[in-house]
Amino acid sequence: MTETKPPKILYVEDDESLAFITKDNLEIKGYDVVHVSRGDKAIDCLTKYHYDICLLDVMLPHVDGFEVATQLRKINDQIPILFLTARSLKEDKIKGLTIGGDDYITKPFNIEELLLRIEIFLKRSNFVSEQSKEMSIGEFTLNVKELKLEHPSKTCVITKKECELLAFLIQNKEKVLSRSQILKSVWGEDDYFLGRSMDVFISRCRKYLKPDSKVVLETIYKVGFKLTIK
Repeated sequence: MTETKPPKILYVEDDESLAFITKDNLEIKGYDVVHVSRGDKAIDCLTKYHYDICLLDVMLPHVDGFEVATQLRKINDQIPILFLTARSLKEDKIKGLTIGGDDYITKPFNIEELLLRIEIFLKRSNFVSEQSKEMSIGEFTLNVKELKLEHPSKTCVITKKECELLAFLIQNKEKVLSRSQILKSVWGEDDYFLGRSMDVFISRCRKYLKPDSKVVLETIYKVGFKLTIK
């Protein structure tokens, strides 16, 4: 029988005391945790090894968390990034989500809340990986395994979050989906900052879908969105 490996976490945190406590708690729950205290070290780790999720502090020496996330997304479009931040500014949270973060948790955080967020992201990642290899709408084929949106005129390599959003929309084509439905299904919860991030991803998806004028991602005023074929 093949032994199942525990989920592997890349944990980037320069506060050694907090890192020790958090890492210890995560390992008690069965996770394989690799801790680094610098952003450049995190980038180096991700180029060499596979991780299932990245817990990323924003305030890091030398290279801050935003820059790390930007570089990580160039290396790996699939790994979920959960920002750990002491900042409360709306602009910082929106920026983190827009440049590639999947969610954020504000310090000081409850370890049970962190564990719940991690479980949500790992379940969602497994769900996407288990989806059928291809999904179609109009002239497009969404290759879920390879993170590609294919059209006769061009093929777009997309991020995992873009793929999750498009897959959910295609699964529910011709249905009016509320903002809350999309947020809870794709991001895990209905939150103001995640909503702002979702709007960015909706705009990106519209650009990807432009080559087929019959495929339209409509905004339903004060409700949400609908993916339809005209």
